[in-house]
Amino acid sequence: MWTLSAFADEISPDLHVQVETLLREGITHLELRGVAGNNVLALTDSDIAIIRTTLDQHGIKVSSIGSPIGKISIGDEFGPHYTAFERALHVAQVLEAPFIRIFSFFMPPGEDPARYRDQVLDRLHQLVRRAEGTGITLLHENEKEIYGDIPSRCHDILSQINSPSLRAAWDPANFVQCGVQPYSEGYAALRPFIAYVHVKDAVRATGAVVPAGHGDGEWPDTLTALHSSGFDGFFSLEPHLQEAGPFAGFSGPDLFHVAAEAFTSLLRTQQIAWR
Repeated sequence: MWTLSAFADEISPDLHVQVETLLREGITHLELRGVAGNNVLALTDSDIAIIRTTLDQHGIKVSSIGSPIGKISIGDEFGPHYTAFERALHVAQVLEAPFIRIFSFFMPPGEDPARYRDQVLDRLHQLVRRAEGTGITLLHENEKEIYGDIPSRCHDILSQINSPSLRAAWDPANFVQCGVQPYSEGYAALRPFIAYVHVKDAVRATGAVVPAGHGDGEWPDTLTALHSSGFDGFFSLEPHLQEAGPFAGFSGPDLFHVAAEAFTSLLRTQQIAWR
């Protein structure tokens, strides 16, 4: 059965409002990206302990750490970023999160990403090797303007590294914003690697983010194919309906409800069960 999760900082910076809204929507997992305006990797051990206690009290689990690892320029120094990745692993272990979201580095504007392929793969290899044996799977998200922003380069990363510790977080809206038809142009090649899905949509003509099924993300086709293939994993709501930035988005409780209802309506239409 498919499991709903959410970037709960899209609801509110306040953890208690996040929890209340998730429970009201019947969602029992969250993807931890931020609390009280602080990114997950800036949270202290004390902060993490409080979050763990609060979530345990309400029966909410962490599906993934929504880290910003890999969201730096390929030209930036990697050492400090690798240290930040160590922190992400620690937080995931404390919160018993099975996944950590990562990216494949911003490309210099106007330059051919192929020039940086070897450097990208080397850095990602280092992250994956560190994750292997921890029980935590890294999820590469297809963010616009990084090396892996289109299906062919996502496939290049995943097939070349070829490790069960690196899988794909499928994000249709990001593909649309790169001029890609997600299902038609990317699903078949990337399906063997898809382990997690981010729920948002976008309009190709404008790039505007909209609720799932309201844009050009080919959600019905994708859901049908995932269901037919036996996919069993997380669908993490990331609405971006009020604000969409390079490192976070915001919707608020009301627009979050709109996003949740849009997605569950798609599931009901296709008679797909979820929890």
